[in-house]
Formats: sequence, structure tokens, C-alpha cells
Amino acid sequence: MFERLQELIRKAEEEVSTSEGLDIPTTGSFEFNPTQYEIRGLFSTAAAFPLVKQSTISAEDILNRFKNSLEKNGANFFSKLEIKDGFINFSIRPEVIREEFKKIAEAGKEWGRPRKVASRPRGRVIVEYSQPNIAKPMHVGHLRSTIIGDALANVLEFAGCEVIRWNYLGDWGTQFGNVIAAYKLWGEEEEVQKKLKETPIEALAELYARFHEAMQKDPSPAMRSSLEERGRKEFRDLEEDNSENWELWGRFNKESIKELEKIYALLGIEFDEWKGESSYRHDLPSLIASLQEKGIARESEGAVIVSLEKYNLPPALIQKSDGATLYLTRDIASLKDRVESEEYKADSILYVVDNGQSLHFQQLFAIAEILGLKGKFIHVKFGLVLGEDLKRLSTRAGSHIALLEVINEAVGRARKIIEEKQPDMTDVDKEKVAQVVGIGALKYNDLSQSRVADITFDWDKMLSLQGNSAPYLQYTYARLKSILRKAGNIPSLETGAIEKEADLRLILRLAFFPEVIKAVSENYLPHQLATYLYELARAINDYYEKEPILKAETELRAARLQLVKAASETLETGLGLLGIRVPERM
Repeated sequence: MFERLQELIRKAEEEVSTSEGLDIPTTGSFEFNPTQYEIRGLFSTAAAFPLVKQSTISAEDILNRFKNSLEKNGANFFSKLEIKDGFINFSIRPEVIREEFKKIAEAGKEWGRPRKVASRPRGRVIVEYSQPNIAKPMHVGHLRSTIIGDALANVLEFAGCEVIRWNYLGDWGTQFGNVIAAYKLWGEEEEVQKKLKETPIEALAELYARFHEAMQKDPSPAMRSSLEERGRKEFRDLEEDNSENWELWGRFNKESIKELEKIYALLGIEFDEWKGESSYRHDLPSLIASLQEKGIARESEGAVIVSLEKYNLPPALIQKSDGATLYLTRDIASLKDRVESEEYKADSILYVVDNGQSLHFQQLFAIAEILGLKGKFIHVKFGLVLGEDLKRLSTRAGSHIALLEVINEAVGRARKIIEEKQPDMTDVDKEKVAQVVGIGALKYNDLSQSRVADITFDWDKMLSLQGNSAPYLQYTYARLKSILRKAGNIPSLETGAIEKEADLRLILRLAFFPEVIKAVSENYLPHQLATYLYELARAINDYYEKEPILKAETELRAARLQLVKAASETLETGLGLLGIRVPERM
């Protein structure tokens, strides 16, 4: 239906543009505007605005010509067309809406997925997200990258892209020299050994914090310098494949991945590729030499830099004066691998990383352009996690709030609510629902807020059964499933019974789902999908309160049960794309 609408708008753009001798690109764009049916119409388009701006005739004349084209070409599509405040507002004929509902009902859980995906592939996309460091617990700072990246990967795949979900581990760099140095200094202590067996990642994080604290607090500058140099030396030895350091690094890496897998399992997150910075360590000498040979990089005070003056960016440091490489150096090697290797050959790469790394990615993409690397490279930025409610959560391993503590807090709070609301539910079911609701609330709290801004963290709002929250959407889904269970077998759809505006409005909301998927797959703003699902849930709850479903007359009852089924499936699909599960009962 919306494809047809876009064709009609595009045709009107072409006809008016040609008649006026204008060269205006056709877009077929329109704005979804669920205003009062009788007042302005269900939809509006501002597609005539560019024509008005460039034409020598009056705006009124242009708008009338545009409206006349829509009327002529869409006589069997529009039931009403009017000009209001420079916009062309319109309603769609009920028979067109009913026909669209047939498609929705037939598609079921596949509704929203582009048709003929196989014949129109959207390319291979690497979505890099999460990016935890080894030898440290995941903290709340990793939450946004993990949740946003997973949702975008899901949406892009649903929209027809071939997606590679990539977890790029922070497993290389000077900090690992510090961890190895700390282990060699204090790792044999009895208490440390005990903790390394019980909670190895927490123990390693404490060793790192102890080493850093010793450097900061030692009153002797010589001692501070000595510790700093020791950390650098241990990393140099690691880069040179020192057997002892390599064995320690391997142990730290193995324990870290075991811990990470536990957290990802709780969150329902899976990756296609686990690959860290260390994977590119042997590529770096030849990469740096090649950049120098081509005149792209040069020495500066013993270090190696790439001048990015023509991009209005500061020089990019790719090798320190002591010979150590940097995160940027490894990112260049990784980007080349992702684009050029037979294994990946990515058409585009999304880096889901916080706002603070903007300069890093500006430099990386500038170097990629200099190297002639072909592809679409995008830094999907996001803000910080804020909120007073997080302050009382602490971690014993440094100043960061451990992600596992946040997950456990969300599930624990959800369990208390379920105990109050459903005391007769079995303990096993209570725990299952608490996991679904608690983790769903955690994810939706992030995804319902714009990724580009800092987000707030409010437990009460997050777990509320009212308002814009995951539990509200999950409860709506469970309520719809309850109606369908009571109905038993759902009769086949007879669209002729659908006449009331309430039914048509709800169908139009469902019809808009593919447009939301398309938008999010292009602008990478998952909160738009969350907003759509919330508005759909509100609409279906309002509909349920006002319109009889199970007690409606036979044909209307069948149609409305199909409408309830379609709404439940769209909620399930949409929430699933956000990485949120739905309970059958709640």
C-alpha cells in the first residue's frame, strides 16, 4: 500500500516538475500523521515544497496541480484529498486498507520483511559492537554498545542485509603489559591465588587497579617511572612473542571469554565473529612500512604519524617512539581485512561506539579514504548512561559499575513485582518471567531513548506496567495472547466485515511497520522502532477497551481476532528485533 502511495506522489512530482520545466529529484516521500480522520486526514505530504520554492508561479497553483495529479492517478486509492497549511492531506479508501490487511494477515510473523529479499540483496554489513576488554569485568559502559549493536544487526538482517555480528575484543595494548607486570609482582600471593581460582576476572581487574594505584600514589617519581617502564617492557615482550608473557596473556584471554559468554547468554546476545586487536599484531610492521613507503605516513620525533591536515584533523599517531603500536594502527589493519579479505568482503561497516571516540573514527575513515578502501564506514555514536539509581550499585573491581550487577538488579526487581502480581505462579515460572521482564526492561530503557543523547536510568519507570516500558509492551502482548487462547480456533479472514474507523485505523498502524523497519535500517535509530511499538500497544489497548472482540458478530469477530493476532505478531517481531523476548503469560 505504501509503495503504491509513494509511486503516486512520485508521479505527481514528475508531472508538476515537467510542466514547469523544473529539475527536481523525485522522492515519493510522505509523513505519517495520525491526526483526526475528519479534520486533516490520516496522512500528509510535503513533497510539493521543493516545487513551490523553485517555481515562478504561485504556491497555491503548484499545490493544486499536485493535488489534481494525485486525484487523477489515484482515483481508486484516495478517498479524500485537501490542501491545508501548505500540506496535501489525504485519506486512503477503506477497500485499499482492507486489501492491505489481507497481506498483513497472510504474512504473519514475516510482516515487515521486504519482499523478494533474495533478488534484491542489500549487501554484506559488519556490525561491530560490545568491544569489551579482556582481564576486566564488563561494566555498564559496555551496555549501550551491546544492546544498540544487537538491535541494529537484527533490523538490518530482517531488512535484507547479510549481517556479520562482530565482537571486537580489547585484548592488546600497553594495559596488558601492566596486567602482566602486576601479576608478576603480586600474583603469587596466597590471597591473590585463591581469588584467581574463584573469580579470575575480578582478581585480574584488582591486580590492574593495584598496579595503577601504585604508579599514582608512590611518592617517588623514580619508582612511578620504573613501574610505568616495566608495564611498557612487558607489553613489548608480549609483542615480540615472549613465551612467558604469551602464556599469561592466553590464560587471561581464556578466562575472560568464559566470563563474557555467561553475560551474553543472560542477555540473549550472539556473535558471528569474536576477533580482537591481537589478531592483527603480525600485520602491523608491514602495514606501517607500507604507509611510509607510499608517503602516507612519516616519522615525527621518533614516532610515526599520518598527516590529515587536508581533512582538518590532527595528525594520526600509528606508532609510538618506543615502537609500540596503537589502537588506531590495529583498527586500520582490521578495516583492511574486513573490506579486502576473501573471508569478509564487507560492503559497509557499522562501528557502534560511544561519542567520545568521534575523533578516532574521523581519523580512521580519513586514512581509509587515502588508502582507497571502498565501502560505507559509519560511526554509530551513542551517549552516556546517567541516573542517580546507578550510584548505589558498585563493583569491587575498580570504579566502574559491573554489568552483571545491573542485570541481577533488573531481574531481582522484576521478580519482586511478579511475586506481588502473580503469587500463584510456580517458582520456576516466576524466575523465567523475571528473566524475560527484567532483561527486557533493561534493553528497552536504552533502546526507547535516542542513542545520540545521554540516557537516564530509572528503575521504577523501567519496570512499570504503565507507560513507555518493556513490561507494558510485554503485558500487552500477553493480553492479546490471552484473547486468542479464549477464542480457540481463529476463523479465516473476511475483510468485508471491516467497516468501522477503529478497525481501519488499527490496520493502518500495522501497515506502517515495514516503513519503520526501512527507516531504522537506514538511519540506525532503534528508538524509532521502540516508539512505533509503544504507540501500537497503546492503540491496541485502547481498541480492546472500546470495541467488542470475542462477543462481536460472527464475521466481525473473525476479522477482529485476525487483527488481534496480527497486532500480537507485530509486537513479537518488533520486540524480537530489539532483542526483547515476550512471555505468553504475565
